[in-house]
Amino acid sequence: MKVLVACEFSGVVRRAFSDAGHDVWSCDLLPSEDQSDRHLECDVMDLRHEGWDLMIAHPPCTHLAVSGARWFGGKVTEQAAALDFVCELMLFQVDRIAIENPVSVISSKLCKPDQIIQPWQFGHGETKATCLWLKNLPQLRPTDVVEGREQRIHKMPPGPNRWAERSRTFEGIAKAMGEQWTDECHIQRELFG
Repeated sequence: MKVLVACEFSGVVRRAFSDAGHDVWSCDLLPSEDQSDRHLECDVMDLRHEGWDLMIAHPPCTHLAVSGARWFGGKVTEQAAALDFVCELMLFQVDRIAIENPVSVISSKLCKPDQIIQPWQFGHGETKATCLWLKNLPQLRPTDVVEGREQRIHKMPPGPNRWAERSRTFEGIAKAMGEQWTDECHIQRELFG
């Protein structure tokens, strides 16, 4: 399966799909943290017509996440552009799409998410509500529900890398995506060719 992980510089989701045996590429305007040769440093819109079977997109949440709602009044233009970008991702000509973002204005201005997941459902003792908008993909099933739920991400102190740490996908969630959505795509391919 040919997989695109859009707006990801960490490589966490890319590696999960690679581990599942797929032809997977990540892309972002930033270079890859792991210096992978499977990362394209470009605008995802340049990759629209590359014949992807699945796209997982992590659009930047800076102007969307409700955690920054107190600044929305001064970011009307930026928020409109961010929502336009999400719309463009939703309209990609790819059979299977997942768009991931924290609780955000996407829910109130575009559409409600298909699922809201937490890291503690996938082996990480933390809370961070994460919304998924899904096209032709099943909801993720929890793989390892754990106790000790802390708000580490929310409580991170200010710093130059705070945004990067807050945007990173938890490995347990990435692994569930790679395994569960791979299984679903294989089943659909067998049933419908």
